[in-house]
Parts: sequence; structure tokens; C-alpha cells
Amino acid sequence: MKTKTTIWVARIMSILVIIFMLFDSVSKLLKAKQVISGTLQLGFLEHHIVIIGILGLIPTLLYAFPSTSILGAILLTGYLGGAIVTNLRVDAPLFTNILFPVYLALFMWGGLWLRDEKLRNLFPLKRKQKDIEE
Repeated sequence: MKTKTTIWVARIMSILVIIFMLFDSVSKLLKAKQVISGTLQLGFLEHHIVIIGILGLIPTLLYAFPSTSILGAILLTGYLGGAIVTNLRVDAPLFTNILFPVYLALFMWGGLWLRDEKLRNLFPLKRKQKDIEE
């Protein structure tokens, strides 16, 4: 299944997630004005912003390195789950705000699944006939 196209699609999917999460985390660490106002609207206090940035940055860095990418993806999944609940709590729009972390998680896990054979074996799209008969 490892064709050049598959490898590049996997890389692009993963890079998009990494770029977005780095931008999000670093903007929280720098406490940009837009980030402060947006975070306050979600019900967090200003002193929480840096902590949220760190909690997003660490799993993103883990995801960026192949040897720790699965651990990073698991931790980012938890982080994104918190983002879903936060947006749901403030009654944000469904398809843009609430489901955006789901879209990001699909790209994250999809990119990882395409580039990691062990993960594909663990979660195959289709079970082999031999496995079904057993």
C-alpha cells in the first residue's frame, strides 16, 4: 500500500495538523489579543491561556516525531476532545466550531494510519478472509 502518492498524502495530512496545532499553541503562549478575547469568550480565565498552549504544544511535538507519533496522536485526541466539549458548552456552531476538532483528528489519525503499517494492521479497513474464518 505504500506508494509515493500515499506517502505524500499522509505527510501532507500530518503536516497540516502539525502546522495548525503549532500556530494555535504558540499564539496561546504569546497571548495574542485575539486569542485572549476568544479564550475568555469560551469561559476560561486569562491565566489559563498559557497552560492550554503548553497542553497543546507538547502532544503536537510528540506527534511530529515518528518515534513518538502514536503517543502524540493519543494525547492530541484527548486535547481535541476537550475542545469539542468547550465549544459545545458555549453553544458554538456545529459544523465549524464544534466539529472542527473532529476534522483535525481525522486528518491526524488518517495521516498516521497511511504512513504506519503497524497501525494499519491494528485497524484494517477491511478484515482479511482468513481472519473472518477463524
